[in-house]
Amino acid sequence: MMNFTVKTFRPLVANLLILLIVFSVCFIPVGGNVYALKEMEFKSKAALLMDFGSAEIIYSLNEHEKLFPASTTKIMTLLLTLEALQRGEISLQDEVPITHNAAAMGGSQLFLSQGDVVDMESLLIGVAVGSGNDAAVAVAEYIAGSERAFVDMMNRRALELNMHSTNFINPTGLHHGEHYSTAYDIALLGRELLNHNLFFRWSTIWMDENFLEGQIRSGRVFLSNTNRMVRFYRGCDGIKTGYTREAGQCIAATAQRDETRFIAVVLGAPDSDTRYNEAAALLDYAFANFISVSLKDKNEIIASLPVEKGNITKVSVVAAEKISFMLKKGEETSYSTEVILPRSLHPPLTRGEVVGRFVVSQGDEIIKEVDLVVAQDVENASFPLLLRRYFDAWLNFGR
Repeated sequence: MMNFTVKTFRPLVANLLILLIVFSVCFIPVGGNVYALKEMEFKSKAALLMDFGSAEIIYSLNEHEKLFPASTTKIMTLLLTLEALQRGEISLQDEVPITHNAAAMGGSQLFLSQGDVVDMESLLIGVAVGSGNDAAVAVAEYIAGSERAFVDMMNRRALELNMHSTNFINPTGLHHGEHYSTAYDIALLGRELLNHNLFFRWSTIWMDENFLEGQIRSGRVFLSNTNRMVRFYRGCDGIKTGYTREAGQCIAATAQRDETRFIAVVLGAPDSDTRYNEAAALLDYAFANFISVSLKDKNEIIASLPVEKGNITKVSVVAAEKISFMLKKGEETSYSTEVILPRSLHPPLTRGEVVGRFVVSQGDEIIKEVDLVVAQDVENASFPLLLRRYFDAWLNFGR
């Protein structure tokens, strides 16, 4: 029996009643349209609400508790694949052979058979939309040579992302006692994935009745998105759901409205409706009360500074990270910025070396501070180069 089936949805009246219950349970009014989340009313084991731009946490519940992440694990599988694509190590057109190991995966699957050959993009759609375990393992084996080697990559990347309470055993999320993560770590992971725009080409696919038709021995797959929020929550365009008996119902959800994007993570919900309702409640709260402001992207040029006696006369200074912060609604213009840099720089300089700061303040409070770094190495100028510069300056004097 195929796992990809069309979800059945409640009638409109029932949905409205559910929404009313969610709002009455999850919020208490504190004046006007501003609400405060009631932590004790959440039924899930852990939850977290994060601003995408600044990574600021708006709400958290047991965010560092180690729990089974189920198929939210596949966020890492997708991230590593997208990074390999970005490096040019693989392409979306690559034909991926399906091994016995991949075809033998249980749970959600694309019903791949040993000996099938499927293009990389179709497999990634199967992972992102249908949560296919067989597709995830096929991708992992193709990239790293073996599932075990890919898992090693997953854990190394987790450490690089400061996911210090995560340990992966497989690329699927199928249950294992030593395969765990936290709501906080999943939010960090999801935030990194969202920097890859290609992901959104797949994550919002709702349904494909003839997926992989003519490509696989089992004929075709009725593919439907496991994340119903991409269709029924305004602005939602990802990220990933998950379920095992041991993990419960899980979701990492993101939504964007105008320039503001938030991430909500819910782990260990008792049922599917609860995970969606609590994720929606978190996002509703964020959109009702906050707005993201993004001023500069990572590595965007902030200034060009003269270099005294360097092998180049000027060097670009860039932001070490994205300059983004969150404000309460109604305070969109209540901030000021200051760029703190020297008049000139002196070699030697190493790419990424901190030479200044970009400061964002709200009144007397600093709400964001980002290092400014040089964009390239700068060495001391050689004596002949300095002599030539002085000679050129002498020739041009008075012109």
